[in-house]
Amino acid sequence: MPSSRFTRALLLAVALASSASLAQAASTEPVKIHGVTYAPTVQSQGKALELNGAGTRYKAVFKVYTAGLYLEKPAHNFQDVAALGGPKRITVTMLRDIDSAELGKLFSRGMEDNMERAAFSKLIPGVMRMSELFSQHKKLLTGENFSVDWIPGQGSIVTVKGQPQGEAFKEPEFFNALLGIWLGPRPADQQLKKALLGEAG
Repeated sequence: MPSSRFTRALLLAVALASSASLAQAASTEPVKIHGVTYAPTVQSQGKALELNGAGTRYKAVFKVYTAGLYLEKPAHNFQDVAALGGPKRITVTMLRDIDSAELGKLFSRGMEDNMERAAFSKLIPGVMRMSELFSQHKKLLTGENFSVDWIPGQGSIVTVKGQPQGEAFKEPEFFNALLGIWLGPRPADQQLKKALLGEAG
């Protein structure tokens, strides 16, 4: 007869295994944040990308937007995300109306804040083009979204309201610099950074 201690240990192991299965099953469900739904997987260039994490950007007490990060495999720090060679996607949905030109300026500042000056200076033409691209849309309204896809061999493709915007940004450094806005050492929102890296409680 097994001892009561052994029995308890066995039951605990079964319970932990069940919990792990439930957690794994839960990860296959869509994630809904403030009415915005993030699918557990999306397709990019014929490859399945998994939702690494999603969260909300707050400014003071106001909700500004939600964001979701899709990768080929889980990554829990900026360095690992940047090192992944396959396609990647960051997608953002507005929770309030925002001036697109101002959004472009904020992104430019966020990239600069999270890079060495010399590295940022090399990307200035791309940063200016991205700012112009957003300014053409005047405003992004509540519920509207944009995404940026890194496609190996092509570059970073910006899509606004479902429409691709011009030519791809060719430099691999550009996409990682863009991700630095949310995942870098001085992110736009610390809690959003944790959420995108799958660390939020």
